[in-house]
Amino acid sequence: LHVLVNNAGANWAAPIEKYADEAFQKVINLNLTRVFSLTQACLPLLEAVGSLEDPARIINIGSVHGIRSAFHETYAYGASKAALHQLSQVLSSHISPRGITVNAIAPGPFMSKMMAVTIEKKEKDIIEGCPLRRIGRPTDMAGKCCICLFLSSKAGSYVNGTVIPIDGGIIANKCML
Repeated sequence: LHVLVNNAGANWAAPIEKYADEAFQKVINLNLTRVFSLTQACLPLLEAVGSLEDPARIINIGSVHGIRSAFHETYAYGASKAALHQLSQVLSSHISPRGITVNAIAPGPFMSKMMAVTIEKKEKDIIEGCPLRRIGRPTDMAGKCCICLFLSSKAGSYVNGTVIPIDGGIIANKCML
């Protein structure tokens, strides 16, 4: 195994008074715990092919909500993605000497099944919070694929411990999502 892409995502939104512990745990479990467990299970396969000159790669898909607060009440989602970004950095510092790089990608809002309700309710706010004044398009999502390809390529072999946003400038903007 040369490249492991952890692309897990579940979300839940509710007012804090009604935010069920089970929902919180489900989001944390899928977005963080299972990523860690799969990474652990795949380490021998990654170590078998990785070297310091040509490392194996782990690419974790985080979110801009792991960097910036959302305007909706998705407590576990933002926390899980922030933890995933931190996990990526901790892993990179500990397993890179074994010939494995670890990076994360932090997509912003793109039309998807998971984002459909949020975009329906908050499209104007999302657009106003994005310096490019739009929601990510399917063609922009190709950027996520290209970044995965870059990180997986020889050219990306020295990139390690980073979180790369694909967000139209939302992280740099002062407005919240």
